Amino acid sequence: MPSPYDLTRDELSLLLAGEPSYRVRQVWEGLHARVQRPEEMTELPAALRESLGEALPPSLRERSCRLADGGETTKWLWALEDGALVETVLMRYPDRVTVCVSTQAGCAMACRFCATGQAGFRRHLRQGEIVEQVVAAAREAKPRRLGNVVFMGMGEPLANYDRVWGSIERLHGEMGISARRLTVSTVGLVPGIRRLATESLPVNLAVSLHAANDALRDDLVPVNRRYPLEQLAAACAAYVEASGRRLSLEWALIDGVNDREGDAAELAAFARPLAAHVNLIPLNPTPGYPVVGSSPQRVRRFRDSLTARGINATVRVTRGAEIDAACGQLAAGAPAG
Repeated sequence: MPSPYDLTRDELSLLLAGEPSYRVRQVWEGLHARVQRPEEMTELPAALRESLGEALPPSLRERSCRLADGGETTKWLWALEDGALVETVLMRYPDRVTVCVSTQAGCAMACRFCATGQAGFRRHLRQGEIVEQVVAAAREAKPRRLGNVVFMGMGEPLANYDRVWGSIERLHGEMGISARRLTVSTVGLVPGIRRLATESLPVNLAVSLHAANDALRDDLVPVNRRYPLEQLAAACAAYVEASGRRLSLEWALIDGVNDREGDAAELAAFARPLAAHVNLIPLNPTPGYPVVGSSPQRVRRFRDSLTARGINATVRVTRGAEIDAACGQLAAGAPAG
């Protein structure tokens, strides 16, 4: 059964055939602007609320919900109608509220250090299943307003391009989230980056780089064998020029693997022509990759080395380690069913 957020406005109108025309607006705005379930739309007659609730049930069924960081981080494990499992993380900061959403059940990119990649690929998420994660997070965040969405959860967003872009248009147009506060992450699917450069909404682009020489990146991020760094850099440059947005490079720091002085020099050489910002991420350990994240001292040394080379670099505050917040960890540990 489709999510309520798979429906177009015209399809909702057909569902409400026989009702006054203004009911379409009421339900549409209730779903998106007020993030309500049909049974909560008190301006509707009780019988219509009931029938809509039966016709438009949520597509996400909560398997677990965990809190961390003094309640500031919430991580859900959802079961979809076919039993596939996906995760969503809500993060509350003093100045903003952000949700990290999944775009696929599993992932086919096979990055060695990623729990989702280790689990393999099951299927793409539909547009409504992506949007519904944002709606669930917005409901949980109240009375604060959810203002930022990052497509950095399970899956490779640009491998599910049409549904991801459809969800971006829905979040921007119907939920009022600014394109400047929507961030799409990719491991480096060059055709998707080039396609993104042609779109009308200038969303943020974050590239999960993790290595800035082809030999190491081939090992850590296998898609690099198809789209090596030279091609990736050219696509990123085209996106920056077309969108006018600053590029972000994500770098998960792995002890003794990509946190050395030479790695910093290579990263700086890649980032400088793109005027890119670097996000340094201490690696969340996963059972399938027997290495550890860099120590705080090595993280600081790496950041300082980048700064000395003129690169804007920040260390991301790790959220939710005690609740398995690395993408795919909850799903990997969940029993089937």
